[in-house]
Amino acid sequence: MNNPYQNYNPSDVGQINGNIFGLPFNYDSANLIIVPVPWEVTVSYGAGTANAPQRILDASPQLDLFDFDNPDGWKQGIFMMEILQDILDKNKYYRQQAAKIIERLEQGKSLAEAPDLTSLLREINQVCEEVNKWLFDKSQQAINDGKRVAVIGGDHSSPLGYMQSLAKKYSNYGILHIDAHADLRNAYEGFEYSHASIMYNAMKIPQISKLVQVGLRDICQDEVQTINQSNNKIVAYYDPIIKQKLYSGTTWIDLCQEIVSHLPQQVYISFDADGLDPKLCSNTGTPVPGGLELEQAFCLIREVVKSGRKIIGFDVCEVGDAEWDGNVGARIVLKLAYLMDLSQHRE
Repeated sequence: MNNPYQNYNPSDVGQINGNIFGLPFNYDSANLIIVPVPWEVTVSYGAGTANAPQRILDASPQLDLFDFDNPDGWKQGIFMMEILQDILDKNKYYRQQAAKIIERLEQGKSLAEAPDLTSLLREINQVCEEVNKWLFDKSQQAINDGKRVAVIGGDHSSPLGYMQSLAKKYSNYGILHIDAHADLRNAYEGFEYSHASIMYNAMKIPQISKLVQVGLRDICQDEVQTINQSNNKIVAYYDPIIKQKLYSGTTWIDLCQEIVSHLPQQVYISFDADGLDPKLCSNTGTPVPGGLELEQAFCLIREVVKSGRKIIGFDVCEVGDAEWDGNVGARIVLKLAYLMDLSQHRE
């Protein structure tokens, strides 16, 4: 059978063909399957990240495909599944319902006050669980088909089902988490699957042995306590401390190598756009001043590969609903796809 890219010129004009980056692959011919999860029901500040998969898809054909780390990385075959209208519709409806709960709590009132919102909260938690199960099934099918998988959210609650499916394949893996927030809250605002609870929920997965967080700078006391009492299962690199070390003469590459040293052999990358300086994704759901430059983040992930560790999957979440944010988000997805592919060939 002919290669799907036999007559494809990666230096040509990007094709608007329905696939991410305009690449000439489908589900069968691709090795990496990207699952879009347009979901942000529990966002507590700025909305719009549910549209990120479409924004990233729209921007992606504008990117050149050459990469200095993995020049032919596109040849692995990358295919993005359809953005489902059904999930978008449910997201729109339940986002409006969740806003009622958030508003009640921000007023310092009980959900049990009239009108009683407790049953609505249960309904929202149930539909979020259903989306997680849908993603678990999609991911599991792709993994069983011999594919690698990545997720584009949505808010940061989006990839939980994928993390759970990876636990069926790997008995031990760690998460490298780039974010302004620790996301270690237990059912934030009552939402069991809140964007602020993704790492709390991930740490319930027995196969996840380590969580290394980088760029944290907007964090509550309980989360700091959770980190401090984790017996080193969670390692945090706070942005102000990172910056102070850099200002004092420590090199970023030395810090990256130290960060990577905490990770096990199998590594999952969870990349929240608000881990970056907000100038790069200013329309992210919860922007925070400070953060990483894009190349700093790429340098860190590059060191994961150089260390001989294997990247087994990734997600990119919280990209804003704007053209520029989509452009940056597409670059993150492409770079992570290439670095994951590179790490697979370093065994």
